[in-house]
Amino acid sequence: MKNFATILLLTVSLISFGQNKAKSLLNEVSQKVKAYKNISIDFKYVLENTAENIKQETKGDVILQGDKYKLNILGVTRIFDGKKLYSISIEDEEVTISSEKDNEEDAITPSKMLYFYQDGYTYKMDIEQNINGRKIQLVKLTPIDSNSEIKQIYLGIDKQTKHIYNLIQVGKNGTKTTLTVNSFETNQPLSKTLFTFDANKYKDFYINKLD
Repeated sequence: MKNFATILLLTVSLISFGQNKAKSLLNEVSQKVKAYKNISIDFKYVLENTAENIKQETKGDVILQGDKYKLNILGVTRIFDGKKLYSISIEDEEVTISSEKDNEEDAITPSKMLYFYQDGYTYKMDIEQNINGRKIQLVKLTPIDSNSEIKQIYLGIDKQTKHIYNLIQVGKNGTKTTLTVNSFETNQPLSKTLFTFDANKYKDFYINKLD
């Protein structure tokens, strides 16, 4: 019994140590991200579901400044001005206007992408990978909410730059989405109207206001 208690105490101590290391690393990433005036990212996005024989790959880019962002992916441009989200589809000639629902905990939106992990997750250190000479430390995140549709998230962090390299989200339905950062630029000169929706450019489009 005494030996069992000693092993249990050691196990708890190691788990706590791992959580503290993960928390310290994530805090470094968060502090660095929040210090930038703006961030421009080019990325690759992969969605896979082996059971359903689904695999979709695409590239995209996003510019973030505080809560505001402009995202281009799958032929759709999304502009969030801090209050309203404008989804513009050139192919469908349609603009959908809505409020970004921050209360949807499972939705990792661009404005939350770089620091969503601060609330609602437990985390621990996972494996370290060597990718093209870069040391990428994976941190495993598990939702606190047992009803979450997310099973796990793996956040890959470049140990040298303290920037996020990739994000792997595993759903309870077997769907796996991977976002890999191809380029990461900061504090770029931005147009004052970058996050402003200009209705005059889309006079012939169908405007769909959801709220």
